Amino acid sequence: MKFFKLSSLLSIIASAASIQVSNYSSGVSVHDPSIVKDGNKYYIFGSHMDTAYTTDLRTFTKLYSGVNENNKMFTNLFSRSNYAPFSYVGKNSDGGYSVWAPDVMYNKSMRKWVQYFCTSSTFIKSNICYATADRVEGPYTYQSCFIYSGFVGNTVGKTNLRAITGGTDGNRYYPNNNYNYRVFPNAIDPSVFYDFNDRLWMVYGSWSGGIYMLELNKNTGLPLHNINNGNNTDKYFGKKIAGGNHQSIEGPYILPHSGTGWYYLFVSYGTLTSNGGYQIREFRSRNPDGPYVDVRGREFMGGTNADYGVKIMGNYNFPGLSKAYMAPGHNSVIRDSDNKVYLVYHTRFNDGQEYHEPRVHQMFLNQDGWLVAAPYAYAGETISPTGYSIPDMTGSFKIVFHYHTKVNGDISNNYTISLNSDYTVTGKLSGSWGYTRQTNFMHIKIGNVTYKGVFLKQMDEAKSATLVTFTAIGDNNDSIWGVKV
Repeated sequence: MKFFKLSSLLSIIASAASIQVSNYSSGVSVHDPSIVKDGNKYYIFGSHMDTAYTTDLRTFTKLYSGVNENNKMFTNLFSRSNYAPFSYVGKNSDGGYSVWAPDVMYNKSMRKWVQYFCTSSTFIKSNICYATADRVEGPYTYQSCFIYSGFVGNTVGKTNLRAITGGTDGNRYYPNNNYNYRVFPNAIDPSVFYDFNDRLWMVYGSWSGGIYMLELNKNTGLPLHNINNGNNTDKYFGKKIAGGNHQSIEGPYILPHSGTGWYYLFVSYGTLTSNGGYQIREFRSRNPDGPYVDVRGREFMGGTNADYGVKIMGNYNFPGLSKAYMAPGHNSVIRDSDNKVYLVYHTRFNDGQEYHEPRVHQMFLNQDGWLVAAPYAYAGETISPTGYSIPDMTGSFKIVFHYHTKVNGDISNNYTISLNSDYTVTGKLSGSWGYTRQTNFMHIKIGNVTYKGVFLKQMDEAKSATLVTFTAIGDNNDSIWGVKV
């Protein structure tokens, strides 16, 4: 007679549990969520002056909402004296004011919470501003705008360009009185971080001339324009690190990870509507200002955007979802005090609407030091550092690929495969798989592509069953997710 350990038997039962079909609600709608933690609360600051908080990274409570004078996030943003944050950009095409994509951090030297945000009116006419507060929840006091884009001969006087550059480079920035937007950035989507040497940096940009970076003065929170960071550096806008020629790339966010010594750059490709192909890509560098490369070791400094960057996720359906997730993107990332890493993003749904909600997925390091995203939204799980049993890791799995070649509205659907105890992969696709003993590392080879990642156990979307899942990235910039069924 063959006996099973109780733990093995329970794992088999858990894996066989039926997945409940559901799309849970996080309770709020916040676009372009940027996460920061204070005490036991996590805050997400988003576009349109929307802010929410959570203690479980799953269900959020709205704190502020709406670009209007009644929103108490700011004390003086709509000061009737001059509407200063909008004096350069003016009103948007709807006749209102646009306040987009903030990032909040605690400046240790200033001893203030600093909110970096942008105001904008066209696809190139924007500026980056900052405000300060004594508490993370605010209220924030607007201080100034400090990076402008979209200027031409008769509007450059409303910016600080001439004060920074000496005013001799006008033809380079706006030849024939047209802003050189394929070379220089759109001044939106700021994100700020400290490097391993406690230097302060801001990364920003959307489409246009690409993603740029400036070092900041720690004592003021404003750019150090006199720093020369080598090639691709402009005195005013800083150093270009990705994109250009008005290809889709935006929402940059950099996570310094002291455990690996890498700086991880996340960006979004595509357009943000549900069928616009919005998606999350990953690069990394040993230096805060680059070069940032993908798993193939290549920078995105030219060529077609789809060819560059590890695709963390795009449109997908997955077991347990009642409707596909669409256009996930404009993410932020946080490494918590317990070293867990969380990916925070907004997503739309395949329901013919443009409604969106924030989601949080845990991230893990694979054996090559790349961050991979858990397939399901975070529900309190902790990955086993010593791995899982053979009965857990083998059996029938539904898998989904996030193809790096796709920057469109296509939805990645599921295949059924079997991970067998002889380390073969059979079913709809064939190949081989393996794992590293006493770790959670796994690898799977399908065709000519080898994917490296981790096994873990997660709750499904409805938190009705504990499931064995895996997540991995391929040496071709694709990602693959799997769930045991």
